[in-house]
Amino acid sequence: MQQVLLDTNFIMSCARQKIDFFEQIPLMGMEILIPKQVIEELDGLSKSRENAHIREAADLALKLLNRNKFTSIKLRRNNDVDRGIIEFAEDNKDVIIATLDKELKEKIRNKKMIIKGKKTIGLI
Repeated sequence: MQQVLLDTNFIMSCARQKIDFFEQIPLMGMEILIPKQVIEELDGLSKSRENAHIREAADLALKLLNRNKFTSIKLRRNNDVDRGIIEFAEDNKDVIIATLDKELKEKIRNKKMIIKGKKTIGLI
């Protein structure tokens, strides 16, 4: 089964835009992978002093994660999530990376999943 690794900004953007990636991704025949470091990052953002918009999106994302099934993985890098995702992608060329981060998209050679329009996700 094809696997998709989700990063923090992808999850938060889907939560803000009310995109049910937990429904759409399995319908595409794919398994969802979420790094523990991404969950920790969401937890930190939900408790941070960032603007309310970011806190609310992170809190909503955490609630979605708690209500749905996914495979949790641990990246080799604890302190740099983006670098950890890049290394994971380099080691696992067949894994799709779900990100909206411009720098990550440029550095990763794997297929990418993005948000298309306002309510759907797609591959590039």
